[in-house]
Amino acid sequence: MAGIFGVRGPVACDGRLSHIAFIMDGNGRWATRRALPREAGHAAGAKNLTPVLRACEAHGIPHVTVYAFSTENWKRPAGEVAELMRLMSVYTDDLMRDREKNRVHVRFIGDLAALSADMREKMERLEQATAAYPRTLNVAFNYGGRQEIVHAVNALIAQGKNTVTEAEISARLYTAPIPDPDLVVRTGGDLRISNFLIWQSAYTEYAFTRTLWPDFGARELDRILRDFLRRNRRFGGL
Repeated sequence: MAGIFGVRGPVACDGRLSHIAFIMDGNGRWATRRALPREAGHAAGAKNLTPVLRACEAHGIPHVTVYAFSTENWKRPAGEVAELMRLMSVYTDDLMRDREKNRVHVRFIGDLAALSADMREKMERLEQATAAYPRTLNVAFNYGGRQEIVHAVNALIAQGKNTVTEAEISARLYTAPIPDPDLVVRTGGDLRISNFLIWQSAYTEYAFTRTLWPDFGARELDRILRDFLRRNRRFGGL
């Protein structure tokens, strides 16, 4: 592994980090800086996801969530949205083809009702085909944190609940039953969370990097994880 992570090898998280999430920002700017259409940046970003996931596996992280398409991304130009949909369709096909090699349970979280019937069927087939695998990849697609909380509360109302508890809401979030993220990494230089996992990240640690997502790799992930493991997470205590 020295060729990927350097002479020290990948830092072992030893159970201290069970869930990492990525806000994969900067694809469009990556393309613009190279005088390419924004769609080329999204293609480069999709290609970069696999090596990052391999790096997370090498670090012993069992659960990964990636922010692929937000509920606000529909505001983008129609051509760019169409390309993002095409890339997700291709990536879903790739994950189905490589499912035995990857051995990861792929879950699509978000308001999938807004997607085409063909896309929803393809996503459902992949979820079912990978359900027995031990690790988890949550792909947040047409996802918004506020929308997720509303969805959870409405599910409880539909069950006749007049009052709800935090535990009941948590159990009905898209990410349930996996644990809340220990760390959210945002690439691209912006210092905001953009409506991502806002319930789950109450005590999540954050790492921000100016690196654009297509350029983000194993070495920088290793550096971020080493910094994370030095932090003292008190969860409101001493």
